[in-house]
Amino acid sequence: MKYSTGNVGRIITIRFHDGDPIYKGMEDIARKEHVAQATVWLIGGVKNGGVVVGPSDDRMPPRPMSEHFSDPREIVGIGTIFPDEHGHPSLHLHAAIGKGIAPLVGCPREGLDCWLVSEAIVMEVTGTTAQRLKNRESGLSLLEIT
Repeated sequence: MKYSTGNVGRIITIRFHDGDPIYKGMEDIARKEHVAQATVWLIGGVKNGGVVVGPSDDRMPPRPMSEHFSDPREIVGIGTIFPDEHGHPSLHLHAAIGKGIAPLVGCPREGLDCWLVSEAIVMEVTGTTAQRLKNRESGLSLLEIT
């Protein structure tokens, strides 16, 4: 295990409108506001999602299993933003997404749009160094503490 310590910077409040892309929106705001590292909280309504719900087995590289939906659903999620290998903000979000008694839990990295309204809080982290780098064994961009 590796870790580093930092401080809380700015707090950014986001209101997404119907049809806004969640991932692109958060990464665009982070880029515009020069937020390199942050914690993200997300609540609201979403549609048009592609959610990685786990690997199919424990072999490397992982073979992701995905679920897709187009209808409106509720979401509560938490994530992080760290720079990728090119220095661009990279969101990693995990969420519970549901409608009725059919929940999905996973990483909606294959697409996610706002339905009606979604809200996010981005809490900037300053004074620490970490970034997402491509891991050779898994093929995934994983957090590296430097």
